[in-house]
Amino acid sequence: MLTNLSRINLLLRSFCSHSDAIKNATSPEKALKLYAQLHRQCSPIDSYTILFTLKASTFMKDLPIINHLHAHIHKMGYGSHVYVATALLGGYVTTSLRDAIQLFDEMPSRNIVTWNTLINGFLRAGDVETGRRLFEEMPDRDSVSWSTMIAWHMSNGYEVKGLALFKEMTLPQRLKPDQITLGAVLMGCARMGSMGILVGKLFHGFVIKNHWKLNVEFGTCLVDMYAKVGCLRNACLVFDMMEVKNVVTWTALICGAAQHGFGKEALLLFDRMVESGVNPNELTFTGILSACAQAGLLEEGRKHFNMIEAYCLRPRIQHYGCMVDLLGKAGLVVEAFEVIKTMPMEPNVVIWGSFLLSCKLHKQFDLAERFIERIMSVVTPENDGGVYSLVADLYVLNGRWHDAERVRKLMLNQNVRKTRGSSHLNSGMI
Repeated sequence: MLTNLSRINLLLRSFCSHSDAIKNATSPEKALKLYAQLHRQCSPIDSYTILFTLKASTFMKDLPIINHLHAHIHKMGYGSHVYVATALLGGYVTTSLRDAIQLFDEMPSRNIVTWNTLINGFLRAGDVETGRRLFEEMPDRDSVSWSTMIAWHMSNGYEVKGLALFKEMTLPQRLKPDQITLGAVLMGCARMGSMGILVGKLFHGFVIKNHWKLNVEFGTCLVDMYAKVGCLRNACLVFDMMEVKNVVTWTALICGAAQHGFGKEALLLFDRMVESGVNPNELTFTGILSACAQAGLLEEGRKHFNMIEAYCLRPRIQHYGCMVDLLGKAGLVVEAFEVIKTMPMEPNVVIWGSFLLSCKLHKQFDLAERFIERIMSVVTPENDGGVYSLVADLYVLNGRWHDAERVRKLMLNQNVRKTRGSSHLNSGMI
């Protein structure tokens, strides 16, 4: 006969084995199958098992499955469990905000994570007004609450509002910023011009003054900020101070060097990265190919483009765009067209714009004329004014005045405007 203590120990071991099995499942589908099996066997299920199951189902973003689990949770009496209900809320915010807000209103108790989960869901959906209203209604806020709101504003073009929120957060008797919050602010500094440089340096000084250790996440934010605003010396100083660097850190510095015309330096950084044992990702290759295109490094560009698949990666449209740009600038317009023909995806307007510009520069009108109508079918008046102008220029250079006038009338009728200071392409960075 088992004693009461033995039964309790057996039950606890059963709970632990079930939750661990679901937690360590190789896929969300496998985790759900294990959960269904427990139900069929009438096995005891605790809150940890449910939490790990909900976490798996959230990745699937399948509303019927979330609804089904919701019914199970209610039937088992875990509906009022704040951690379980918050995990369920996390599933709903990725599938149905209407159901999420209904569950939130029905919850008998909520914690800060509950509020943060719902706010993040609305911000991700672009409903900043509701997200802001919920933020204002929160009884208590933690650094995650503030960081979520600040990050959304800084990454969506509302940098001044993001900085105002940061200032509000750091008022007396409120929270001190942490590296997550400062990282969110630094995300927007690169888009703020000279003001962004000043703000970024102030926050860097704050880090030094408080003797914060540069972990890989925050260090990468600093490197990225300095690199994007052109302070490559500062970016390199922070980079060298970091004890641990990942592919994102290396890529931030490589892309910064490429963006500001340091093509050969970008190539040296790439070689250093590989020698250190860090494998490049798709964005790394976009940066290195962009560097080659800007610096006219034809053979290096070809070499690195062919290297993409060697790292078990697939060339993306950005990589093809860089190669079209590189080959076109070198006068190899026919070879650039061959690259377009081999693309597994449909070329976008940036690639076509780059190709047409190469045709104009190297007087390859006959080649360009074959695709003008196709290109004109994919451009949009509000975004691609430069392409319209380029097509008109090509007609003029070839003496096709009637066709040039037709395109200019089309621009007038559709209210096409070329953004001041813009180009037909952006160095392959598509």
